[in-house]
Amino acid sequence: MIETRDQLRALYPAATERARRKQMAGLDPHAQRFIALSPFCVLASSGGAGQLLDASPRGGPPGFVKCRDAQTLLLPDVSGNNRLDTLENLLQDPRLSLLFLVPGVDETLRVNGHARLRDEAEVCALFTGERRLPQLVIEITVQEAYLHCPKAFMRSALWQAPAPDQAPRRGLPTLGQMIHDQIGLDTPPETQAEMLARYQAQLRQEQAD
Repeated sequence: MIETRDQLRALYPAATERARRKQMAGLDPHAQRFIALSPFCVLASSGGAGQLLDASPRGGPPGFVKCRDAQTLLLPDVSGNNRLDTLENLLQDPRLSLLFLVPGVDETLRVNGHARLRDEAEVCALFTGERRLPQLVIEITVQEAYLHCPKAFMRSALWQAPAPDQAPRRGLPTLGQMIHDQIGLDTPPETQAEMLARYQAQLRQEQAD
C-alpha cells in the first residue's frame, strides 16, 4: 500500500526537464491553435463538502470553445440532461480542468484554471452564428496549460479503425437498454434508432432556434 509521497516517488524515475518545463501559465499560439481545431473536450469539476468529482464531455464544431486571449477561454453551455452537475459544482468550487482532443491527433492539451458563469447578453452574443445562443457561458481564467504526450493514444490505438482491441458498437447494448436496466423502467427500452432520431431532432431544433 502506497501511503506517502516518498513511497510513491521511489517507484518512478524523476520527471525529465522537458516534462517539468512544458507547463505554461497561459495559452501560447500552439495551444490556442489546438483549441481552435478541437471539437471535443472533457471538463472536470469538483463540488464542495467532500462531494465526488465530475467529468463531463463537451462538444461542438471545431473551435466551439473560444480563446479570447492567452488567459481566457469561453465555453458555451448547451442543452444536455439538465442535471447541471458541472454548473452547480462550479458555483461551489470554481476550479476546473479541461482536456482537449483533436480527432486523429495523439497529443492532448490540458488546461487548468478557475471559472465564472456568465449570462450577460453581450457575452452570450459572442456565440451568434452557432447552433443556438447559449443560456450561459463558462468563462475560464487559465492558470496552467500543457500538452500531454501521445503514448496513451498510441497504446489504445484510438484513432485507428478498427483499433486492435476495440469492441465494435454491436458489442454493447443500446443506451436505451442500459438505462432501462439500470433504473428498472416498466416501459420497453428505446431502440438505438429511436434514440438517434430523438437526438437528431433536438439538434435540428437547436439550429432552428
